[in-house]
Parts: sequence; C-alpha cells; structure tokens
Amino acid sequence: MSRAEMDQLGWDSCDIIMVTGDAYIDHPSFGMALVGRLLEAQGFRVGILCQPDWNSAVDFRQLGKPNLYFGVTAGNMDSMVNRYTSDRKTRSDDAYTPNAEPNKRPDRAVTVYAQRCREAYPGTAVIIGSIEASLRRIAHYDYWSDKVRRSVLPDSKADLLIFGNAERALVELTHRLARGEKISDIRDLRGTAFMVPTGWLPGDDWDVMDSTEVDTPGPLIQHADPYAMNDAGAGKNGQNSRLTLGPAVGSMVPENGQKTEHVVRLVSREERLAARRERRAHTVVRLPSYEQVKEDPVLYAHASRTFHLESNPGNARAMVQAHGERDVWLNPPPIPLTTEELDGVYELPYARRPHPSYGDAKIPAWEMIRFSVNIMRGCFGGCTFCSITEHEGRIIQSRSEDSVIREIEEMRDKTPGFTGIVSDLGGPTANMFHLTCKDPQIESACRRLSCVYPDICENLGTDHSKLISLYRKARDVKGVKKVLIGSGLRYDLAVRSPEYIKELVTHHVGGYLKIAPEHTEAGPLSKMMKPGMGAYDRFKQLFDRFSREAGKEQYLIPYFIAAHPGTTDEDMLNLALWLKKNNFRLDQVQTFLPTPMALATTMYHSEKNPLKKLHRTGGEHVGAVRNGRQRKLHKAFLRYHDAENWPLLREALKEMGRTDLIGNGKKHLIPAWQPAGTGLKSGLLHSDARSSAQPAAKHVGKSTAGKTGSGKTGPQMASTAAVRRASPSGRSDATRPVKAGFAAGKSAKPSSGPRKPGPKR
Repeated sequence: MSRAEMDQLGWDSCDIIMVTGDAYIDHPSFGMALVGRLLEAQGFRVGILCQPDWNSAVDFRQLGKPNLYFGVTAGNMDSMVNRYTSDRKTRSDDAYTPNAEPNKRPDRAVTVYAQRCREAYPGTAVIIGSIEASLRRIAHYDYWSDKVRRSVLPDSKADLLIFGNAERALVELTHRLARGEKISDIRDLRGTAFMVPTGWLPGDDWDVMDSTEVDTPGPLIQHADPYAMNDAGAGKNGQNSRLTLGPAVGSMVPENGQKTEHVVRLVSREERLAARRERRAHTVVRLPSYEQVKEDPVLYAHASRTFHLESNPGNARAMVQAHGERDVWLNPPPIPLTTEELDGVYELPYARRPHPSYGDAKIPAWEMIRFSVNIMRGCFGGCTFCSITEHEGRIIQSRSEDSVIREIEEMRDKTPGFTGIVSDLGGPTANMFHLTCKDPQIESACRRLSCVYPDICENLGTDHSKLISLYRKARDVKGVKKVLIGSGLRYDLAVRSPEYIKELVTHHVGGYLKIAPEHTEAGPLSKMMKPGMGAYDRFKQLFDRFSREAGKEQYLIPYFIAAHPGTTDEDMLNLALWLKKNNFRLDQVQTFLPTPMALATTMYHSEKNPLKKLHRTGGEHVGAVRNGRQRKLHKAFLRYHDAENWPLLREALKEMGRTDLIGNGKKHLIPAWQPAGTGLKSGLLHSDARSSAQPAAKHVGKSTAGKTGSGKTGPQMASTAAVRRASPSGRSDATRPVKAGFAAGKSAKPSSGPRKPGPKR
C-alpha cells in the first residue's frame, strides 16, 4: 500500500500498519493477507508495508504513524530459513519476492523491522508475530550462529508477541486498544507473550511451579498416620473426637475441651477435577533462565521438554523464563478456531492475486499455490524436525465442506489462468481433515507429543469419510476437470481407510504422490517420531493395487532426510542399500536443518533426548551430525549413484569395513572405477588422477550416474530434488526438479512440485 492508495480511500491515517518481508499477495494462504482482511472486516483501516528498506527508518514512515500499533512479521517463512540452506550457504532466490529476487529482507527480519518501527515513531506500540516470532518466543538454539539466543522479545523491544493461530487474540487486542486500554495492561490474552518484572504474577491467587532444574529425587517426608491414637489425633485433654459424615464441614480441633462431632464432606470426582483445573489455570511453570540454558545443554533439553509438554490448549499452563533482570511471560496457547470461525477467515473478500503494483513479475510462491485450497490447519503427527506443532498446534482445525466448495468456485471465477485443474486440497498434511480425538475430555487432558507415534492412539478417530465426500463434491464443481492432492500424505493414517486410498488413487493422483518415510532405520525414526517402514510397505501395496484396478501407471515419491540427529553412518548406508534395492535415484537431497524450538534441534544442540525424562548423568545420548565431512557423507549415501560422490563413499566404506560393497556387480553399492573428470568435488580425488581414471564411455549401461538435475531451491526448508529411475534398457530418464523426493518407476516424470506454503503467520 502507498500514500496514493490511502488518498484514494480517503484515509488520513491507518489504524494498524503491518510490516512484512514478503510481497503482498491477497490470498488466504499468505498470512499478511489473512490478517489484514480479518482486521478490515472488524472495521479497522489497515496499511501494509511490504519488504521495506531496513537500512533506515525512512520507508517505515511512508504511511505515517498508525493510530493503534505496528504489526511486524518476517512473512510466511522464517527469514533465516528463507535466506540460507541447511549448509548455511546463501540462497540465490526468494520465492516470496517478485521475480524471485534475493536479498529483499534482512536476517532475523522480525527484530530488525521492529527496531525500525520504534525508530520511525517512538512511543507507538509494536506487536510481533508470524512463524519467525512464534519459534523464538523463549530462549532458543540458533543454528546459523551456533549458539543459544535469547527470546525475540527483548531483542526486538516489542510490546507484545502473538504466537500460533493469531486471529482471536489479534481481534480482541485491537478492539481493546481502540477502546483506549493500554497495551501494557493487556496481560490476559491466550497465545501472547510479553516482558514483565522479575517475579511478576497476574494475581495473588497464582502459584509458581519451579522447573529450573532437572528433577532429582528429594528427601522422603514421613506423613502422620491418620489412624494413630495419639496426641496428634486427639482433642484437648486427650479426648478423642468422633468423625461422622454429613452435609457440612466442621472443625477437626475440639474447643474448650468438649467432645465435638465433626463432619467430613465427600467431594465428587467432577468437583475434584474442576478444582484441579482451576488450580492449574492459576499456575505458572518457571523454566530455566536464558543464562542457564545458554551454558548448560542438559537444562536446555529440560526446558525444551517442559515447553512441549505444555502445548495442549486444554491443559497447558503459563510459562515464564528469566532473561537477566526481567522475565519473558508466555500465556497458554490459543484455543483452536471452530469450523465456523475458520470458514469465516477463509471466506473474506480476497482478490486472490498479487498486488497490481508488481505488474507481470512472477512470484514463485504464488505460482505454486494459486490453484490450491487450504482445507485445514495443524498436525498431530509430532515429527520432531517439523515446526508446525510449535506454530499451529496439534489439534486439527478443519473447514466445512461447503466453505471449501465455495472457495473452489471463487477460484474458478476470479483467479487468472484457471484451466479447471485444482492443484491441491490440503494443508500441513493431506489427510487429517476433520480427524479428531473421539472424546473431548480425553483430548483436553492429553499430554502426548504425538497422536500417531509410536502407534496410532486408540482415541484418535481415523475415519476418512468426510475427506472422501469432499473430494467427490470438489470433482463435481462445474468447470473443474481434475482435483489433485499436492500436500504430503500421512500414509500410516491412510492405511486405516482403504476406501480413502482407492478414492485418492483412482481420481486424485496425477501420476505421482508424495509421502514421507524420512528414513528406513529404527534409530533415526525413533528420534523423528516417525512410523517404521512396515506402514510404508502396506500403503504401497494398496497404492499399487488400486492403481492397477484403475488402469493407471502411478508412482510414490518418498522423502528422506540426511544427517538427522541420531543417524549413524551405518543407518545411512542401510538406507542407500534400500534405495538401490528398490532402484531409486535422486539428484539433490534433503538435509536436516535445525529450526528454533523443534525437538530435533534440541537433540542436535544438547545431544540429549527430550522425548524422555532428562538426567544429569546417564540417559540416552543422541549423536548429532555436525562436521562438514559427515554431513557430505550422509548426503552422498542418498546419492550413491552420482560419480562425484564415489571417492567419498569408497573411503567411508573402507573405514566401515564394507569393502564388499565396492565393485562392478549388482550386489555392490558403488563401482571400483572412476569416470574421467569426476569425483573432484569431494576433495578426495585430485586433478592428477584424471589420467588414471577410466572414461565413462567404456561403461555405458553399467553406470547409473546420469546427469545432475538443475532445480532451483524452493521456499521450503529442504533443498530441491530431481528424480531418476533406470529404464529396463539401463538408460536413465532425467526429470525436472521435484522438492526433496523422488519418483519410482520407469520414465519417471516430475510431481506437481513442491508443497505449497501453508498459512503460517
């Protein structure tokens, strides 16, 4: 938005000015549009500053001083993930910028933007949000600087941080500020964090649970025997009191030496539970301080475990963490939106296109999702390397079927270039639509980190009938030719509903379907909280069966991660052997990237397992793949067919005592020979080895190397990947890029592309 647009609207000022690191796209998949339209619907005037020049405060004064506050976000992605690869190399493009131009946002954009807002208009309230702020609301390990950094609140000097699904908190906050309430007095909103003086409590009726140290056994306290006939149980003058049951509570101590009749009141289970909930709602958990976790990896892991156990909105307590002489206070997470509320948010009057000021510039993130529809939020998978849980939560928030159909019709009528192909009906996961706990009371009391690990919870509903119904109605919309599913599928859930798999395979797979085993070995899978390969095998059998019945040749695209905490060289070797056995090849690989506050990041930093109770001595050690050579090796195992990796793999196999896997036969992983001009990138084969290397032309049909794909890095955390599989003739059929996965089958073609960016705010 510009001053000229304000003049056209007749505005002399904005009530709220939102600052973002993304280009503005008026579509509900982009958090800035969603929040802006939501506040507009509440009657507020909202201005948007997109990708301002952060080198001075000049751009931050473009729209004048906001009447209520600046709202600051980094954009749909964390600015550090957006700019740097998992190897800390600078990316060459930015999917959220016109023409993918890089360097249009600063590192740690929330902090930088918030400071510039303060500089532009001192005294104006600053509120921070988005996934970048959510993942930095307490002290956290920062992979890019390789140290523990403090909460984003003191660094940004923001008045308030809104985390998670922000709609409800943001609307209430804005109305209260508009009524004249001071932002420093607003301390009761769920899903908010703020700085307070040390020891501050909301009221005198609050208790503090100290969790600043790893739990150790304390002294045994000998309790008095309530049945003992001694002075402790007698009234005055040694006379015993008689207890009877009745409707009221009486004193247990006789007065004036007289025998008194005491009454004990029996409290019902419902009353006890209500009292416990009330007490819990007025208890704050004190985490180890920033200064403690900065120096002590065990306490960091303990704080991480405690934080994640307090993530269920039904039972989460407030948390507080000292930062120097002040505290960071976190209220419990927000209550999930109802279906009606979520429908209302997604059916606001979006233009469903980029701002016209960008002209014909291409914005890759928009191109990726322009013909897709978000049908749900949240994920109860609990994968430790993923940040969805920390941001959107584990409880699934689903739209109604009618609302989704209306959006498809609106997309058909309003989105330029629509040809009848819906590229995705999904979200963080393709098949969790309307899946909930069978009992709301059990759900509100649950403290599990995952509903599907180590096995699917017996209380989780896995009925896919509502999703099947949605798919069928979407196909029947006039003007819709095909509905594809581009979001990743949770296959361990899908196998509980063969009818769903049949519906999906018959009508909604465009040749390739993305799923994410992530690994084949039990060790790494246990640290990821992912199911074993048995579930993958069962799903593949059903997938292949229903594809044959439909008369279609279709393939799965499994995703795998290299260098995840808890992964050994042997684990990666076994994964490589599985890939070779199943005739899989991929060009570029997905390498673990430690994002703030993720449980896998805690493992990487502390080498402890926060999935289990922490101990000072002993306990499970989790190996972290840190050094460059080992990270390269793990990536090389996934690309065992690439001749550039063979020198590194040969050296590693010799060190592991597996020279039996080096040779030119089918049972070998890599050949003993090296094609001329290859292997130099590994640093193990010097240029003077060219003369002794055998030319690749002599081994046509034997080598599985082929040419490397040239896909650009997408906007997600992982690298781009391209897929190959050898045809029966021995020839490799290369494809264009596919994000971090690969297809199976002869003459493999690319999938529909990277998963669309979710509605992260």
